[in-house]
Amino acid sequence: MLSRHHILSNPRASASILLAVTALTLVLLWSTLYGDLQSFQTLVAFRRPYVSTADRIDRSELLYEGTVKQRWHMIDKYGPKVTDIASFPDPETGYPYTLWDFFHSSFNCPHSVRRIGVPDDGGKWVCGVERLVEQHHSCVVYSFGVNNESSFEPELLSELPHCQLYGYDFNVSSFGPEIETNFSLASRSHFFPYALGNTTNTNEHPPTYTLTALMKANDHTFIDLLKIDIEGAEFESLAEMIQSSSSVLPFGQLQLEIHALNSEYAKFPKFLEWWESPEKAGLRPFWTETNLGHVNLDRSALPDVTEYSFINIKGRHALIMDDY
Repeated sequence: MLSRHHILSNPRASASILLAVTALTLVLLWSTLYGDLQSFQTLVAFRRPYVSTADRIDRSELLYEGTVKQRWHMIDKYGPKVTDIASFPDPETGYPYTLWDFFHSSFNCPHSVRRIGVPDDGGKWVCGVERLVEQHHSCVVYSFGVNNESSFEPELLSELPHCQLYGYDFNVSSFGPEIETNFSLASRSHFFPYALGNTTNTNEHPPTYTLTALMKANDHTFIDLLKIDIEGAEFESLAEMIQSSSSVLPFGQLQLEIHALNSEYAKFPKFLEWWESPEKAGLRPFWTETNLGHVNLDRSALPDVTEYSFINIKGRHALIMDDY
């Protein structure tokens, strides 16, 4: 047995004893506070409870209802009738709003939100890319309005290796080189020089199809991500989609560029009527980005082009259901 003098004169022995006493104290303290590991895990779970995606959607819906009420308060303030509201009031009125202030993207995507594509015009805000990667079902992306700038589509496809892309644009003959020169992306991409419209007419130039007709031709029943940038034709096209859908819109999210210029939809009453239709159908805006490029080029132009991203809170898909 070691003597007291030996222990005190041997620093290594003293350190070993101190370490043992400290460890024993921690074990006793742990046992007193938590009992066992399971109790500790229970405590952590209590402090940070699991919140399902459905619960997150419900909470966001309550907040969004408040946004709708605020919209009508603004109409009462500056109207009070809907027909009294100007989308972009004359500066002499002193009214400090634009059309977009009535339609805030206050719904929260229950997952991560990322901007995909170039930093300027062409990039889009997307909800839950990780959910599309992890989902057990096949993945389908439709893109209307490819033009000569294909940055959004190839970056999205690179993130979603199991997705198929269907692109439509009558102004160009193919996707951009970002896809055409990349075999792994080109093999999952399908391009058609068609226009999206509210009726199907294959004899027109260019041929025009409704979304319903294209989905039927492609044997699709659901689109995980739908991007539409068709220079003003979005109003009638989306109205047709809603009208032709019996109960639930056939897509999980929508990236939409809205052009509130040079049409009847530039007038507030018509725009409000149009906006409330997808709202009733279950589309909720989770991101907004005003397109100011044309305003910079022409300082007399109005900020009447805006990007909106919507999530569909109805139906069954990866963005609103866990383990889909």
